[in-house]
Amino acid sequence: MSKIKLRYKIRKKKDRVAIKKIGKSTGFFTKKEIKLSLEVFDECVSDSHSGYYFVFAEIGKRMVGYASWGKDEQTFNSFELYWIAVDDSYRNCGIGKLLIEDVEASIRKLGAAQLFIETSGREVYEPTRYFYEHRGYAQSAWLSDYYSPGDALVIYSKRL
Repeated sequence: MSKIKLRYKIRKKKDRVAIKKIGKSTGFFTKKEIKLSLEVFDECVSDSHSGYYFVFAEIGKRMVGYASWGKDEQTFNSFELYWIAVDDSYRNCGIGKLLIEDVEASIRKLGAAQLFIETSGREVYEPTRYFYEHRGYAQSAWLSDYYSPGDALVIYSKRL
């Protein structure tokens, strides 16, 4: 496999298309969730002071994953990971690990004390939850039937 490179500069149209494609490829995200990820991207593109940050993982010129995060403005120094997604054909290649490590390093530079992550309690998200736990995140809450009947909101946190 070619070398994975991280990129921070946003390419508006090309990145938007890739985010949608990656979201669909995972088989995890609903149409509504993909739409929301694109809205976060659009807000970041239209307002440089939106408080949203992105990092893109690329192999060659192809985006194979991305992460998005921002400061929780209601807190002193807590941040939230909004999205982390890797193209399904590149899962288990270390791209997610590379992305989350980069997010953690980036928010440390911004003065973060902790990072919070929200995910789903659905069975399909079990590997995602394992991924966070394996990276040192602790499950802080499990809110049953939050998203819909049978779909809990699971919150993870990590002190940095």
